[in-house]
Amino acid sequence: MKFIVSSSYLLKQLQVLGSVINSNNTLPILDNFLFELNTTVLTVSASDLETTMSSTIDIDSTSTGSVAVPAKLLLEILKTFPEQPLTFTVEENSTIEISSNSGKYALAYAPGEEFPKSVQLEDPSVTLVPADVLATAVSKTIFAAGNDDLRPVMSGVFFQFSPEGLIFVATDAHKLVKYARTDVKASQVADFIMPKKPLTILKNILSTSDAEIKIEYNDSNATFSFDNYVLMCRLIDGKYPNYEAVIPKENPNKLLIDRQQFLSSVKRVAIFSNKTTHQIRLKIAGTELNISAEDIDYSNKAEERLTCDYQGDDMQIGFNSRFLTEMLTNLQSDEIMLEMSLPNRAGILTPVDGLEDGETVTMLVMPVMLNN
Repeated sequence: MKFIVSSSYLLKQLQVLGSVINSNNTLPILDNFLFELNTTVLTVSASDLETTMSSTIDIDSTSTGSVAVPAKLLLEILKTFPEQPLTFTVEENSTIEISSNSGKYALAYAPGEEFPKSVQLEDPSVTLVPADVLATAVSKTIFAAGNDDLRPVMSGVFFQFSPEGLIFVATDAHKLVKYARTDVKASQVADFIMPKKPLTILKNILSTSDAEIKIEYNDSNATFSFDNYVLMCRLIDGKYPNYEAVIPKENPNKLLIDRQQFLSSVKRVAIFSNKTTHQIRLKIAGTELNISAEDIDYSNKAEERLTCDYQGDDMQIGFNSRFLTEMLTNLQSDEIMLEMSLPNRAGILTPVDGLEDGETVTMLVMPVMLNN
């Protein structure tokens, strides 16, 4: 088995695939990249059993075969090469030899048959989504997904496809984000929960791609195919909570404010808040928003006043400043709307501008009890 490939192109592909590999694998074979050669096409794969990603590379060769090559070692050596063709030759003595312009390097390999086979989806449903839509949907929602092992369904992003449009939801019970598109549609109704890790990998690649992504899914697995990549992952098993029931429908108190100004104030005031609760207090009356925080244990205290456009009753409400900061950072608009009903009901953040046609973002943040 022998093939020739560009050093920088191979490195670029392997760095993407390398993000799948865990630092502490239970199976030693998973520390490798699987190289499968079929004359002019080389398929390289990486897996952690839950997520498998492969990339196809057009190369110059006449042979076939498969080997598992140590990932860390291969990435380290590839990073040091300037752009040049590299010749990979699989020797009889269980080593694979890499020949460059300046030298030869031999590393041990394992038989390709030892590498876990990826699952083939039987009779999957298919939806096509533009790369920029999926990248935006993931980056807008993934930060709100939880990390609680006891509630695995909340540790992923909920995908809801229908002929009306696509909805992506993430929540950790303290905050919730719902991102919807009516300009991209699916042929049939379906929903599934995607784990965070494959989504993070996707988000990083898709930001530079303008491809159309083919999403295939059944009850247990989903596959994302685009450009020369295929990402396959096991879905999170379970029923997603009814998020619509959590979003308060009647919110008479509406606050319109400049996002950047609000974010800067919240960040500054939060420095003086209690280090365990991160509690800040919003006091709204007329056109004035008063943001304050206090850490009684250390006698730290801060207060800022902002002018805003407010319609509703005077009210005081407390929020965890970290959640509020995350959401305001993630929204990209110039102005935002904060809608509230009561101090013990969730507040809803929405962008006022900067959205494409057919795009809606709803962020919900649970209040914290104020100790008056």
